Amino acid sequence: MKALISVDMEGVSGIVHSSETNPERYDYQRGRELMTAEANAVIAGVLDAEPTADVLVADAHGTFRNLLPEQLDRRARLVRGKPRALNMLAGLDEETDAALFVGYHVRAGEGPGVLAHTMNGEILDVRVTGRAQGEDVRITGHTPGEGAQVTAHAPGDGAQVTAHTPGDGAQVTARTPGGGVQLTAHAPGGDVRTTGRSLGEIGLNAAMAGHLGVPVVLLSGDDAACAEAAALIPEAVTVPVKEALGMAAAVTLHPEEARDRLRRAAADAVSRRTEIPPLALTGPLHVEVDLASPHTIDLATLVPGVSRTAGARTVAFTAPDYGTAYRLILLLAQLATIRPA
Repeated sequence: MKALISVDMEGVSGIVHSSETNPERYDYQRGRELMTAEANAVIAGVLDAEPTADVLVADAHGTFRNLLPEQLDRRARLVRGKPRALNMLAGLDEETDAALFVGYHVRAGEGPGVLAHTMNGEILDVRVTGRAQGEDVRITGHTPGEGAQVTAHAPGDGAQVTAHTPGDGAQVTARTPGGGVQLTAHAPGGDVRTTGRSLGEIGLNAAMAGHLGVPVVLLSGDDAACAEAAALIPEAVTVPVKEALGMAAAVTLHPEEARDRLRRAAADAVSRRTEIPPLALTGPLHVEVDLASPHTIDLATLVPGVSRTAGARTVAFTAPDYGTAYRLILLLAQLATIRPA
């Protein structure tokens, strides 16, 4: 059994401020120790359930050089440094049986959430339109000439579903209750698409894992991050280690209590991995990215296939599959770090 543990920092218990996550700030060393201890708790849980598991830990915050190698459980291997393929998911492949997200945070624009953002402060929103695999949307009625009745049973917060009914090709639009992108129908002759669903690091990374056939079985972070994960992957185990009060405030568990819960949850999640479906989006996919800086938008339009939309801050592209879309999103995030000469 092979597991990849992707460890971010903002969602770690006890951490509420950028002074604890930024290498140039005074409290960063303590943040690194808290992050490493939570990673160790999850490693231990995975190995409690699968003693012979091959465990890779991907340092997934900022520089990707935050976890303390000498303090990490020696039974795991550490993926460290950047740039690298698959970014926060480096080490993930088709042979991986389960992915676990530790210390994650809610996406930009959501909250209250501790240190909420998407990739960096320059990415305001990422919207992905495409088919999603699953069985959560059912066509329950058919009126020839007038369309079809669509019943959605997928978690979501307004993701829009468009269905082409079998037989007459009528088009219907339905709005799902809740939030999520696992909205596929297996109706004969039908085509169901998610339209403009906003995804943060949780959704973007979960969909990349799903593209490789790997389920995300566990996520930890604040309550907002756990809610975002539960909306996308209802079967996954979530571990809220703090309750967000704002961008830089939370009611947090004691770090040792959080680690105890993470260890138990990781063992449970890995044991149930075959019951948790991957979040897989199938192409072609239309992606829109809202960027904060006009300079970044100018740079983005130099990338073949990326164009400026009617909105002043939005660029868009179409990708044949999610792997391609994910890499282009990562490139746009990197372009956002370039400042005008």
